[in-house]
Amino acid sequence: MNVQVTQQAKEDALAPLLRQAFRPMFLFGALFSVLAMALWGLVLSGAVSLNPYANVVFWHQHEMLFGFVAAIIVGFLLTAVQNWTGVRATHGYPLLWLTLIWLAGRLLMLFGGSVPAVLVAVVDLAFLPTAALFFAAILLKAGKLKNMFFVPVLLLLAVCNLLMHLGVLLNQFHFISHGSTNAVWLITLIMAVVSGRVLPMFTANGTQTPRVQPVAWLDKLALGSLWLIFALHFFLLVQYIPSAVMSALFAVAALATLVRLVRVRFWVTLKVPLVWSLHVAVAFIPIGLALFALRYAGMNISASTAIHALTAGAMGIMILSMMARVSLGHSGRPLQPKRLMTLAFMLIIVAASVRVITGGWFPVSALGWYSWAIAAWVLAYGFYIVIYFPILTTPRADGRPG
Repeated sequence: MNVQVTQQAKEDALAPLLRQAFRPMFLFGALFSVLAMALWGLVLSGAVSLNPYANVVFWHQHEMLFGFVAAIIVGFLLTAVQNWTGVRATHGYPLLWLTLIWLAGRLLMLFGGSVPAVLVAVVDLAFLPTAALFFAAILLKAGKLKNMFFVPVLLLLAVCNLLMHLGVLLNQFHFISHGSTNAVWLITLIMAVVSGRVLPMFTANGTQTPRVQPVAWLDKLALGSLWLIFALHFFLLVQYIPSAVMSALFAVAALATLVRLVRVRFWVTLKVPLVWSLHVAVAFIPIGLALFALRYAGMNISASTAIHALTAGAMGIMILSMMARVSLGHSGRPLQPKRLMTLAFMLIIVAASVRVITGGWFPVSALGWYSWAIAAWVLAYGFYIVIYFPILTTPRADGRPG
């Protein structure tokens, strides 16, 4: 009893923001995405000029992947691992340290135009390996290594980040492109793995319908094709492969991920925003892959348009949807978001759709449309911050640790 009292006293003394990784990572990650996108929009319009690390285009490209998306991935994994293992996940001072490392990286990337580039790179590169170390330690302590898969993925993401920094330090643009592109393939793979695990469960629980069981060969085909796409790009083998073969590979990946999604039955989720928003997010994965298939087949589709289907589309929508759900579930609250979040989901879908459609088919007027897409993004994530700030900064509603 005394041990329990002591543990409860320690929990009560701990700031709620530091009790689970999703709390600071989701809150600061969402806030950062609003600030970063707003600044990017102001730069595009010519209203402001920035002097970030490297240059402003590099800053936008890098920070949306390794500032924003990486923070949410780490927040999700270091929260989910407690459910997976039963071991108390990263909290307290270790979580504070991890958050400060992330924050220092963002500040140096934004204001580091006159700071030694090596210092900026070292600080920024520390975040993902530190998170991987915390994650691995929990799995090892529990003796449950099933999800150790995410440790090398986090470290591979760190390698992609390193490549981008080496591109700056060595003035080699192809390193920057190589790092950012492969980060997109890795994050797409993470989204495919996670959505394959949770989407059938979320759909069944949210709609009170039978859970759709996975098809082993379909999962292997979808994930295997995504692994192959990553490997071919990471090891610079794409240049040796005919465009028709690459087009076929992307088409197979697009079809496999689409069939995998359709089987989960989007149409039963239309009254459950926390679920249909996630379905829409996952739908952008086959859309992005199909755009790459068409690009390799010779159609006039830019790599940027296809990439943004995966980044602004799949990542942007999935992150908002998952944050909205995880923040409620892991704070001991019912999975019933405020009605304003439905508008937020619609806005982020509009933002992604406008970015992809105008960039690919209306390039002449794209800049004006980008401003609307950015505004929709800022509003969507702004709504999340306003609604979830009190949830992320107060104790669990059910009194449990976390």
